[in-house]
Amino acid sequence: MADVVNEGAAGRRTRRPRAEGALKALSAEPDSPERLRRVLEQALVYGGATFAAVYTPSEDDELLCLVESVGVPRTLYGLRDSYALAGRSPVADVHHTGRSRWLAPAELAESRRAPARDFFLAALPARGGDGGGCLLAVSESPGGFGTDDRECLELVADAVAFPALPAATEGGALPAGAFSLAMDTGRVDVGDDILALFGLGPAEFDGKVETLLGLTVPEDLPSLMSVVEADHMSIGDRELEFRILQPTGPPRWLRLRGRLLPGGEGVPARLVGTVADASTLRAEVTDVARVQRLAAALATAVTVRDVGHAVVAALRKPLRADRIALAELENDRLVVTVLDPPEPESWPQLWRLEWRTEWPDAPVRAMPTLAAALREGRARIWPAGTPLEPALADVGPGGLAVLPLPAAGRMAGACLIGWDAPHEFGPDERALLTASAGLAGQALLRAHAFDAEHELVGMLQRQLLPRRLPRLPGAEAVARYLPTTAGLEVGGDWYDVIPLPDNHVALVIGDVQGHSAAAATLMGQMRTALRAYAAEGHPPDVVVHHANRLLMDMETDLFATCAYVDVDLEEGSAWCVRAGHLPPVLRHPDGTTEIAESEGGPPLGVLRQAEFPMSPLRLRPGTVVALTTDGLVESADADIDDGMDRLAHELALSDPAHLGLVADALLVGARRSDDIALLLMRYDGMAVRPLRETWTVWRVPEAVGHARRFTRRTLRGWGVPPRDMDAVLLVVCELVTNALVHTDGRVRLDLTLVNDRLRVAVTDASPRTPVKPTSISWEATGGRGILLVEAVSATWGTVPVSGGKQVWSEIALGGEAGIR
Repeated sequence: MADVVNEGAAGRRTRRPRAEGALKALSAEPDSPERLRRVLEQALVYGGATFAAVYTPSEDDELLCLVESVGVPRTLYGLRDSYALAGRSPVADVHHTGRSRWLAPAELAESRRAPARDFFLAALPARGGDGGGCLLAVSESPGGFGTDDRECLELVADAVAFPALPAATEGGALPAGAFSLAMDTGRVDVGDDILALFGLGPAEFDGKVETLLGLTVPEDLPSLMSVVEADHMSIGDRELEFRILQPTGPPRWLRLRGRLLPGGEGVPARLVGTVADASTLRAEVTDVARVQRLAAALATAVTVRDVGHAVVAALRKPLRADRIALAELENDRLVVTVLDPPEPESWPQLWRLEWRTEWPDAPVRAMPTLAAALREGRARIWPAGTPLEPALADVGPGGLAVLPLPAAGRMAGACLIGWDAPHEFGPDERALLTASAGLAGQALLRAHAFDAEHELVGMLQRQLLPRRLPRLPGAEAVARYLPTTAGLEVGGDWYDVIPLPDNHVALVIGDVQGHSAAAATLMGQMRTALRAYAAEGHPPDVVVHHANRLLMDMETDLFATCAYVDVDLEEGSAWCVRAGHLPPVLRHPDGTTEIAESEGGPPLGVLRQAEFPMSPLRLRPGTVVALTTDGLVESADADIDDGMDRLAHELALSDPAHLGLVADALLVGARRSDDIALLLMRYDGMAVRPLRETWTVWRVPEAVGHARRFTRRTLRGWGVPPRDMDAVLLVVCELVTNALVHTDGRVRLDLTLVNDRLRVAVTDASPRTPVKPTSISWEATGGRGILLVEAVSATWGTVPVSGGKQVWSEIALGGEAGIR
C-alpha cells in the first residue's frame, strides 16, 4: 500500500523535521499577536505535552510570571501564576543555570501543590526571548518525555520569542491591536485598530472600559466581565469571542486574548492583550489551536460518554467528516461508546447485521487492519480507494483515519473518522489527529476510573436505602430519591417506612449534613437506629430522643435533621415529631392542602438534652401525607417557604389515585442544587378493622382467674363459638402465669381478632425471652407452659417493647366469628 500514510516508526523518524517545518513557518510571522501561542501549541502536537507555558521575569526582576499557556488547565497540576526568582522551583532553577530539567512524579511529589495525579514536568530555558524566560511542559504519558519529545521541546524553546508586554508610554500609543487595562481604576489604553473595531475615533473615547463594554451584545457581557474582573482572571490562558453592536447589520464578532500581570508595590495589576476581528483570523482545520480546545474540553469530561462527545465536537465539524465512532477496547473486543451521527442508517450495513448489540460490539480480529493499527499504537490514515475490509471501508469510502487511544501503556480504544467524498490529508491535519489521540486516550482512562468509582458510590447509596417499601393495610406509600452529587460525593438524604404492631406505621425522612462518604455512613447508621428504636415499641418522641442521644455519643461533627410520623392505620390518626426538619404537607380528600403546623426540636446531634414534642395529625380516608428534604423546595434562588408553598400547590393539583405519578410530577422541574428524597403515603382507611380489648393484670392471688373471665366475656361478645374458647383460655393462663411468676412490674393482656385469627399478647417488664425446654423429666413440676402454647397456636413468638417484652400467640378459630 504505497499510498497509505503510516504514523508508526516512519512517523517517529519524521517528527523532528515536521516540527522544524512548522516552527519555521511561524518564524515568518514575528509580529503576529498569536505567534507565541501557536509556537507553544507545537509542544502539544510534536512534544508529547498536555500542557505548555512560558514564564518571563517581571519588571522588578523578583518574579517569573506566566505570560502564555496552552493545553489542559494548569490548575490540574497545581502550577502557579508566578514563581519567586530567589525561590526553589524548577522555573527559577532553569532561569539561573540555563540548563534544562526533566522531573519525574516522585521528584515532584514532595514539593508540588497539585491534586493527586502523576505527571512528568519539563523546564527548558527559552533562549529565543530577550529576558531569560522558561518553557514549562507537562506530560501524563507513563514513560514521560521520550527522546523525540525532548528534541521537539528543545526546538520549541529555541523558537519562543516573547515580545515586550504592550504598555503605553507617556505621550505614546500602544500597538494598533493591543490594549492595557489597569485593574484598580478601570482605565484602559487601546490601539487605534481596536477603536476602529468598536466604531470609535480617538477623540470619542474617554478611556473607560465601561464605554467599550456598553457597545457589546448584552448576552455576551457576563463572559466579558469575567475577564475584566481580576478575581476571576485566569493568567496566561484566557481567550474568548464576543459580539459588538453595529449601527447597521448583524453584530460583529471579535476575539480577545489577554493575560493578567500581577502588580507589585505601588504598581497596579494590569490586563494586557489583543483584540482582533474574528472573521479575519485563521479558521481552517490546520489551526492546531483546536488541540488546545480539545484538551480543555477533555479536562472537564468526567464520564466515558463525556469524553466521546468532546472528541466528536472537537473533530467532526472542523475536519468536515461524515461520521465518527469512538470504541473502547475491552480485552479483545471493541465496544462502541459514541456514534455520530447516531442514526443506524448512517453506518455500514455489516455493522447492523452481524454485530450483536444495538451498536457494534465485535472482536478486534474481525478487522485485521484495525488490529494492526492498534498494535502499532500510532494514528493511521487511508485515502480514498485504499483496499480495506468492508467493515472499515464503508465507514470512510472517501478517506478513513484510525486513531488508537493510548493510556497508561496500553490501548484504551480507538477513534474512527470517515469521509464519503475523497478527502485530502494535509500535514497539519495529521498533527491534529496525532495530538488528539493522545489527549483522548488519557481522558478515557480517567473517565473509566471515574465511572467505576461512581458506580461503587451509587451502589453504596442504594444499599443504604430501602430496596422496596412494605405493603400497608389501608394505605399506599411511594418514595423517590434523586442524587445531585457532583463527582464522587455521596448524599446523606434518606427515607424509610417501618411497619409497627397494631397496624401502625412509621414514616421517616431525614438528611445528614454534607455530601461525603462520612455523611452516607452516618445516614445508614441513623436509619438503622430509628428502625431499631421504633421496633422496640417506643413512642415517637422517645424514638427520636434515643436517636439524638446516639448521634451525640458518636462524637461526630455532622448533624442530621429528621421527621418521624407514627400513623395509626385503624383510627386515621398520627403523631409527628420533627428534629430540625421540614413539616409534613397534607393533601385532604377535597383537594385542599396544608403545611402541618407541628412543633419541632433542634437537629439531631446538636443538644444532648433537647426536647422533641409530638404534634397530632388527623387523617381522613383519601388524605396524602408528603415528606421531603430541602433539596426539593430550596435552592440558591428560591426561598424555602416559597418552595413549601409551591409543593403544596402542586400537590393540590395532583390526582392522588396514582401516587407514583404524583411523586414523579413533583420532581419535574425541581431546581436541583441538592439531593432530593420524597416520601408520599395515601391513607385509605382499613376495610376490615380488628377488634381489640386490653386488660391490666393486677398482681393478686386471683389474677389468672380474672384474666380468664375477661377473656371469656370478650370472646363471647365477639361471637367466638364456645368450642374455640378452650384453646384461647389455655394460652391466656399459661402466658399470664409465666409473666406473674418470672417477672416484676406491670403485666398487660391484649386480645385482637382479625377475620378468623385471634392474637393473644402478654406484655411484661422483663427483657428476658422465654426459652422452650429441650427435654422435661416426668417428675418436673414446670416448664410445660411454652410447650402447651406452641401446641395449640398457629404461630407464636416474642418481641421487645419499650422497657420489656411481649409474648404473643396467634390461634386459628374454626368457627365463624361475628366480626363487626
